Amino acid sequence: MDILLVMLAGMAVGRFLFPAKAKRGNERLALVCTLVLIFSMGVMLGQRDNFLQDLFSLGAASFLMFLVPTVVSIVVVYLLSERFLVKKRRSGKEDPQ
Repeated sequence: MDILLVMLAGMAVGRFLFPAKAKRGNERLALVCTLVLIFSMGVMLGQRDNFLQDLFSLGAASFLMFLVPTVVSIVVVYLLSERFLVKKRRSGKEDPQ
């Protein structure tokens, strides 16, 4: 629940308080933070002695726990993009960047 509250607060700040001029810097900072997070997770997993054995023993249930949310996320993003972004482009209402 705390994560959702922090995310919603970040969305509100980004929408109403964050200056548009700082968008590019914010995107780069988000990319760097994401890369550091992925790297640190890799280091943490690499330190486990039986990582490969544990990975192969997880089975189909764990694979589905990854696959289903990924596919659903892709479909939702595609549908929302078609609904909101493509119609804007076709009508010429998109702001030039």
